[in-house]
This record gives sequence, structure tokens and C-alpha cells, in this order.
Amino acid sequence: MQHALIVEDLPEIRTWLGQVARAAFPSLQVVAAARRDQALACIHQGRFDLALIDLGLPDGSGIDVVGALRRHQPQALPVVVTIYDDDDHLFPALQAGAFGYLLKEQPQDALVAQLLRMTQGEPPLSPPIARRVLAHFAEAGRRQASPVRPADDEVMLTDRETEVLQRVAKGYTLPEIALQFGLSKHTIADYIKQVYRKLDVSSRAEAALEAARRGLVQP
Repeated sequence: MQHALIVEDLPEIRTWLGQVARAAFPSLQVVAAARRDQALACIHQGRFDLALIDLGLPDGSGIDVVGALRRHQPQALPVVVTIYDDDDHLFPALQAGAFGYLLKEQPQDALVAQLLRMTQGEPPLSPPIARRVLAHFAEAGRRQASPVRPADDEVMLTDRETEVLQRVAKGYTLPEIALQFGLSKHTIADYIKQVYRKLDVSSRAEAALEAARRGLVQP
């Protein structure tokens, strides 16, 4: 592999993903994009062998980037790197053409080892994702055609996002939250990004008000 595209809007994580890619393939030349539209422009302007793509981008979904890469550069191998391990993110990404699906909470050496599986033609999948894919097909006959949606317009957070919001509202720093959950700062930063985006807030003060409204902390 010679050229890689990194699609991630948080600078620290973008740098980290570049390090992961180069650790697996030292000769890689890396191009980075922070937004969906930037990534799509890169796809039209350059040629890539590998892409590491976050799903939650400021101007859209990384799934669009996966699909565009598959359409315009079928030789490229798009790999999703995200915090989300649920069906609502996993299967649309795979249907769009993702060759692999990795979770950011893993140590760097584990991500490198999973990327190296690509040299043998094997898709890089985090262990929980591989188990979820197997379970999905094993239970295909019992799956509902569509998930039950909330009856109201309440913004829904995952359990982990709710826990992160609670700690942000209580004033814990990013490293402190990472330590409490036993996860990396990169992973927690991504959770905070998704919480802020879902709630349409941009500061701890706004997040604290929303947490109080939800009864997670005392106002």
C-alpha cells in the first residue's frame, strides 16, 4: 500500500490514526481530511489504497465517504474506525462497502495488527464487531424489519454517551473521564464530540444544563 486517506475531524485523533496506518504500512503517504466534503474532494483528486474513516463528521456521515470511495476507486479499501459498535452504524457501513470496521477503544498495537490482516486479504474487524456480525446472521430470521423508534422528539443518547455527559456536567476533565472508564483519551474525546453534536451544544455549560434537564445531575 502506498497512499492512505484519513477522515477524522478531531486533530489529535487524526494524527493518531495516521500513526496507526504508518505503523502497519511504513511506506504509506497519508492525506488527511477533517470533513465529509473535504474527503469527497480528496477522493476525486487523488488515488488511495487505504482509507481510515470516522463515521461522525461535522458535515455528514462517514458512510457517504465509504460509498464514494467504493464507487470512484474500487481498488481502495475503506476501513471504518469509530466508537460505535451498534447495528445501526455497523451494517449501513458494511452495506456501503466498508472492508473493515475497527473500534477506537483498542490499543494502538491491536489496531495495527488488525490492519496487517489486510495483507492476507482478511478484513480488519475488532473482536466485538466480528461477534456482532456472526450474531446478526445467526439471528436473521428473528430480526424485526425496522427498529422501534421513540414516540417523541427526545434526542436519544446511548448508555455510554449518557454516562459521559453526566461526567462532563460534573466538571471532570477528559483524562479523568478516560481513567474512570478505562478507555483512551481519543475514545472519550470522540464520545464527547458525538454528545455535543446530538444535543446541539458547544460548551460544558450548555452540556451541564442539558444534563440537569435530563435529571443526570443537580442543576
